[in-house]
Amino acid sequence: MRDSVFGPGPDARSVRAADGRVLRVPKGWELLPPGDAGLTRRVKQAGEHWVVQEKRGRRTFSRGVWAPAATIARLRDELVAERSTDAYAKRQLASERRREKVQANYVDDFYGAVVAFLDFHPTYEVLAEQLARAVTAHATPVGSGTVARTQRIPIERRAEAAVIAWMRHQTTSYDDMVIPRVKGRRREVRSMLAGRSHQLLEDYRRGRSPSPRCPLAKALRDLALRRIQQREAVRKAES
Repeated sequence: MRDSVFGPGPDARSVRAADGRVLRVPKGWELLPPGDAGLTRRVKQAGEHWVVQEKRGRRTFSRGVWAPAATIARLRDELVAERSTDAYAKRQLASERRREKVQANYVDDFYGAVVAFLDFHPTYEVLAEQLARAVTAHATPVGSGTVARTQRIPIERRAEAAVIAWMRHQTTSYDDMVIPRVKGRRREVRSMLAGRSHQLLEDYRRGRSPSPRCPLAKALRDLALRRIQQREAVRKAES
């Protein structure tokens, strides 16, 4: 069944159509909030419903699904009963193990793609591995919303974009910059900083001696120190 997609309305029981019209939610309908993909899928398949989505910037967020309250209640009860069986628990465990395996394989592949993109001179092999681990740990978690999670571009381009994004936040003053709210200005700043990051990476590829104040080396040292401090805090909390 084709979805009827709307934006949030001006009040709790209204939605806004693509043409700007405000529609009242039918009597007896209830908003099923996002979060339970299985229940949402069954509600959509069961009959008429309204999907509510909100776009913020380039991202679209689900705000739930309006549908008859009786339908939602019936399907919720059916799912509760189904999920209480041993067979369901076994299927879930098997699915979780498959997802963990897929994720582990992707993390390994992504790490390799980052190392290949860096292509540092053998002199800086250890630093390349440290950077690749840091970028991979940040970019690959499921649900992180980073470029590493997209399937729209090859993994080689994902690796490059993830490295440049990590360096933008860790080796430049980007996060503290006051950027005028002028169309295209933020993109210009990012492009300028990306150029600097590419040049810094090229120095390491060519085996050039980095500056004693190299922002990349400093960022990795600071990251290592934070991890040591975190482990020490955990150790003290457990002792």
